[in-house]
Amino acid sequence: MKKKRKLLSAGPVILLSASALLLIGSTVGSTKAALTYYSDNYTADMSVSSIGVSLTENGKTISSRDYSHSNNEWDVTKGELFKDLQKNDSIVPGKAYGEELGVANSGSIDSYVRVILTKSWTDTKGNKDTELSPDFIDLHFVEGNGWIIDETASTPERTILYYTGIVPAGESTPNFTDTLKIDNKIAEKVKVETDKDEEGNEIIRHIYKYDGYQFHVDAEVNAVQTHNAQDAIKSAWGVDVNVSADGTLSLQ
Repeated sequence: MKKKRKLLSAGPVILLSASALLLIGSTVGSTKAALTYYSDNYTADMSVSSIGVSLTENGKTISSRDYSHSNNEWDVTKGELFKDLQKNDSIVPGKAYGEELGVANSGSIDSYVRVILTKSWTDTKGNKDTELSPDFIDLHFVEGNGWIIDETASTPERTILYYTGIVPAGESTPNFTDTLKIDNKIAEKVKVETDKDEEGNEIIRHIYKYDGYQFHVDAEVNAVQTHNAQDAIKSAWGVDVNVSADGTLSLQ
């Protein structure tokens, strides 16, 4: 007797929930270099400027960290990325969602800024799964607007970006991303399992590797004052840079 074959499929559409945490920081040590502007006599009597930086999403401040010398304290606000996306029950693979991320100088001195983005996948318990590819979390970077990627220090999981211009106090950079998309190639990551029911009929199951997982994007923003920028950046970030006469930053 020829056995029947039953085909069970989870379907071609994978439902993904979006989750992104934000880590944002300014380099405390770098603010000390601002004191080299003044003699010891002046610094004893004057209010030294403060350094601060904020991450913006679609024109709104998501998180910020500002340091004030007047009370030697950090003023920190923490937010969550992609909250509007999380209002949806699912993220459609292959669809580009508007995600304009940028940096604002929320301090009172001019600064150079950089951003470190980290992408990962987690299971239902929040555990990171390193076998899943961060390449499928596609943040589209805007080119030609002053942002550059440090290719030598970046990996599929981590991207480091530098803004090459000075960000004046109270002003913002151009956006470094404009869309977020989950690559629809995740639908191709399928494992086929076969089994038999009580009657001996063969059952074929298609198990989608990314089904039920969450994607995470962590954003860390750093700021360094412009005075003695090369030394300050080397000290704070451990990176060698060139700074031209007009203030343009480039990586060595």
